[in-house]
Amino acid sequence: VQLQASGGGTVQAGGSLRLSCTASGRVLRIHSWGWYRQDPGKQRELVASVTGGGTTNYDVSVAGRFTIVADNAKNTVYLQMNALKEEDTSVYYCNADIRHYWGRDTDIFWGKGTLVTVSS
Repeated sequence: VQLQASGGGTVQAGGSLRLSCTASGRVLRIHSWGWYRQDPGKQRELVASVTGGGTTNYDVSVAGRFTIVADNAKNTVYLQMNALKEEDTSVYYCNADIRHYWGRDTDIFWGKGTLVTVSS
């Protein structure tokens, strides 16, 4: 199983970006998705998550500006980021809790980071 993230880039403050992350390989079911971000020297922090049933959770710093949506048919999750602020500048990572063998526990997979830079 591999996760491929894309969509990062540079945008001015107040602008928007959409990140995508697609799972490929032996994917039987995706139980949840998450988007995280990490600044140099800091711990990775959860930005938003969505369960297979569609329940979402957002960090207070992005609530009302970011939207996480999962497309189960495409094994893809999106993070729509609006009203971006300079403090949103970071490397963003996706992860997914995936069942890839019946009868075994699920595993957590991570995509490679994608850089989001918000300029003033």
